[in-house]
Amino acid sequence: MNYKKLGKILGKIMIFEGLLMLAPLIVALVYSEPFNNILAFIVPIVALVGIGFLLQIPKASRETLYQKEGFALVAVVWIIMALFGAIPFVINGDIPNYIDALFEIMSGFTTTGASIISDITVISHSLLFWRSFSHWIGGMGILVFILIFIPESNEGSSMHLLRAESPGPQVGKIVSKMRVTTRILYLIYLGLTLLEFILLVCDKPIAGYENDKVFISMLTAFGSAGTGGFGVIPGGIQMFSAYSQYVIAIFLIMFGCNFALYYLLLIGKIRHILKSEELRTYFIIVFVAVAIIFISLITQISKIDYTTEEAFRHSLFQVASIITTTGYTTTDYNVWPVMSQTVLLLLMFMGGMAGSTAGGIKTSRIVIAIKGAVTSVRKLINPRYVPKMKFEGKTLEEKTVNDVSSFIVLYLVIILLVTLLLSFDPINGQTITIISDAGEYQVEHGLFANFSSSLACISNVGPGVGAVGPYSCFAGYNAFSKIILTFTMLLGRLEILPILILFSPKTYKRT
Repeated sequence: MNYKKLGKILGKIMIFEGLLMLAPLIVALVYSEPFNNILAFIVPIVALVGIGFLLQIPKASRETLYQKEGFALVAVVWIIMALFGAIPFVINGDIPNYIDALFEIMSGFTTTGASIISDITVISHSLLFWRSFSHWIGGMGILVFILIFIPESNEGSSMHLLRAESPGPQVGKIVSKMRVTTRILYLIYLGLTLLEFILLVCDKPIAGYENDKVFISMLTAFGSAGTGGFGVIPGGIQMFSAYSQYVIAIFLIMFGCNFALYYLLLIGKIRHILKSEELRTYFIIVFVAVAIIFISLITQISKIDYTTEEAFRHSLFQVASIITTTGYTTTDYNVWPVMSQTVLLLLMFMGGMAGSTAGGIKTSRIVIAIKGAVTSVRKLINPRYVPKMKFEGKTLEEKTVNDVSSFIVLYLVIILLVTLLLSFDPINGQTITIISDAGEYQVEHGLFANFSSSLACISNVGPGVGAVGPYSCFAGYNAFSKIILTFTMLLGRLEILPILILFSPKTYKRT
């Protein structure tokens, strides 16, 4: 392991996180918050910058990084960022328990949106900004940004870092130079975020929050861009107008698309975009899911009390939010028909496209796995059959299909294992009271809630179904369960492999 080189890159990222914390510090000053809130950011900033500079001192004997080193570094970076990112919540007292604070900020960086906060009104403006800003930081990936500053001679090292942090089975550069690739990605990301922010600001302010219109619009755009989903005000997106809900839904679907397609759009290669098999599949799934839920809801309008327009808007919004693993909600889908809830649960598994800010298994893996299964069946029927599997116009290698199948199996095994561990929590069997737009009702916390929590965390969705639904939170779990779910969120965001490499003894053996 090239520890000195790894330390240098880690040091740069720690310094960068310290600089990022200046943004919520400025928010604290703008809103004239107590000195304790200002100190909450000054302490970690000084620690991060100080340690970061110390890590720059040793001189590395080798500049390049091998693949296992790149993957391990990515895992360490995300853990360190969360450990320091939780400190402000504890110092200012908004979340005095460090494990709760770590859960909250890991949920932010991994763009999960699961929360232990039951009353959002007790959180200061600066920490509301920090938790939503963490969505934007983690959405595209902090290391993707850092790659802009890595020397071109480390192109191979840069690719290992990009592959470890970027979601999807196939990751590559969109232009010849890595620096240019990362700049293009972040410019597209920033441009879409700004566009959504402008469209949201153009809407009328939310009643009671007239003075916070710009602030709320900004944080909502952060959450949409990173497909995170942290709420900013009580009631969340339900309090927004129909116009804003449609705007957010459309942008969620856009942020669930592969960002490389936006580059092709900018350079005028429309035909290449239309040929994208994953894009077509993604939009077909969105259309079919919206149609099924809409039909399911309008047959129950008398019971759910929606107008036809509201039924369509809620169907579109929840499909957009769940398939992109954002977790924003406009209504309580816990009271929807079983068919609608089942569709949403399946979308939690799927996620958005590879190369997007969405979580989940990814549309590309689903397509490849189905093609692999169909091919296997055809070979059983006809042993002489010679498979010619293609995806995105390229021939699929058997290794790629096997890797995808292995990933999905491992994904499902982790969900089941986490569900098992959560079953030891004393909260099981307790009755949870939920108050939402559908009224007040009670649900029992049990197997389904634990399974839903596991799925929501590894897929980085946030809210689950039942006792951990859209109008509930994860505060009821004990410390052990929260640690397990925090780790599960990280596994989901980094897509398992970097974490396995980090904790594998073989990673640290000399070869």
